[in-house]
Amino acid sequence: MAAINEQLIQQHVQRALAEDIGTGDVTTNALLPAEAMGSAGIIARESLTVCGTAFAQEAFAQLPGKTIFQTEIKDGMEVCAGATLLKIEAPCRTLLTAERTALNYLQRLSGIATQAADYVEAARGTGVLILDTRKTTPGWRAFEKYAVQCGGARNHRRGLDDLIMIKDNHLAALRGLNPVADAVARAHEAAPDLKVEVEADTLEQAEAAAAAGADIILLDNMTPQMLREAVTLIDGRSQVEASGGITLESVRAVAETGVNFISVGALTHSAVAVDIAMDFSPIP
Repeated sequence: MAAINEQLIQQHVQRALAEDIGTGDVTTNALLPAEAMGSAGIIARESLTVCGTAFAQEAFAQLPGKTIFQTEIKDGMEVCAGATLLKIEAPCRTLLTAERTALNYLQRLSGIATQAADYVEAARGTGVLILDTRKTTPGWRAFEKYAVQCGGARNHRRGLDDLIMIKDNHLAALRGLNPVADAVARAHEAAPDLKVEVEADTLEQAEAAAAAGADIILLDNMTPQMLREAVTLIDGRSQVEASGGITLESVRAVAETGVNFISVGALTHSAVAVDIAMDFSPIP
């Protein structure tokens, strides 16, 4: 599981705190003196797969005063409802001001990790790898793809520069007699070190992509029966990925068709934030 650059976390959290605090936390500053100390526990209110602990700690650490953290929980761990993810001792102002920013990171990223883990579990034993997509929140891609890894799934491509992926609109833009063959040939010539993936909506397109030498063929919005036919037709000439409208209820049936990968946009674009809260108590 790839780690996230510490500086990237610091910068992102700094912007998030500035967005939330503005010119100052008027409520907390009005009610509590700067010297008042408190302790807090970050608690999982439901079973989940943890992600975002470093972000939460950074949110508290960037505010004034000495902050002490205690935790035995790491990203990627599965916990039950009631588990304490993080204990913090810090000035009351720091705890209360950073609370929402810390929880936003934990709830969002743990939600993605938990959803990814559910899909991985549903396909367990088939040998299929569950992949994410580029359907991520702008500015959050590195974090959301990290969360996918915490859930046991894999990242597809991180951007437009690490894999050639020829989609239907690319083919529509070509005017050759055989747009699939032309596209694959141009792609291999332009970037011989990159793998070439071709999106196929029909069995005819899948055959054309395999014949043209595509490394991976993305079978888009096909039924399980069509996927099995396509896998047989491709016959190992290319690796095969299934995508399009795949749900937690249908992923097992898709995984059993013989494809190598299943990409699921819902891992990131439809993950629900999990229930995590902070329990606060002042220190006398």
